[in-house]
Amino acid sequence: MVDSSDATTTSRRSRFDAVHKWAATAAGVVALALSLYNFAELQKTPKIDLTLPHLMRIGLAGKDTHFYLQPTVSTKVKTQDVELIRDARFQLTPVGSISSSKRPVFYWKEVGTWNFNLATEWLSYKWSGDPAPFLVSQDKPQQPIFLFQADGWSFQPGRYEASLQLSRSGNHSPLIKNFCLLISKKAVDEIRGGASREDIFFWRNDMPKAMASNEYSGCYVREAEWRGQAG
Repeated sequence: MVDSSDATTTSRRSRFDAVHKWAATAAGVVALALSLYNFAELQKTPKIDLTLPHLMRIGLAGKDTHFYLQPTVSTKVKTQDVELIRDARFQLTPVGSISSSKRPVFYWKEVGTWNFNLATEWLSYKWSGDPAPFLVSQDKPQQPIFLFQADGWSFQPGRYEASLQLSRSGNHSPLIKNFCLLISKKAVDEIRGGASREDIFFWRNDMPKAMASNEYSGCYVREAEWRGQAG
């Protein structure tokens, strides 16, 4: 004869063992699914983002126009793959009242670094590398300082439509960012006046009054001309 308490204990133990085995199996399935998901994510081609800076710089070296641009190239996707950026191109097109003027031909001359002299409060540019492909990964975003040059060309006062294009490896579509640039007569005179010293001038796309205007919103404008003009 079997004691009822022993039978109850055995029944409970059997149910516990069954639940434990089911829970262990479920945990194993979940762990496998997560592993497969993570593996699949790591095999994905990285999604590359190109972001323009709020500030860009323009200068004139002799008769050649220099355009300094430092975008951010990054990926938010966790992947083992890296993206190769093969080339950088910059285009500038006069529009509106100056649409008939000569269109400049820019080429990627080099990459560089900025040096700021605290004593003189002077910003200078220094070469750091030749134009060459570069890699982008999640743990290594890039912020190259591109120097684009247009030989024998200088600005006319007016509005320009511009684009930065980064060519990618394989059959991937290029990364393209379009923007507008406003150049006043005063700015043109400053640029030309600083050619012998290779002065560098700042343009921004986040000046408050320019952002509040339907005509200028999103455009890069001369910082010194718009500073302090809020609302």
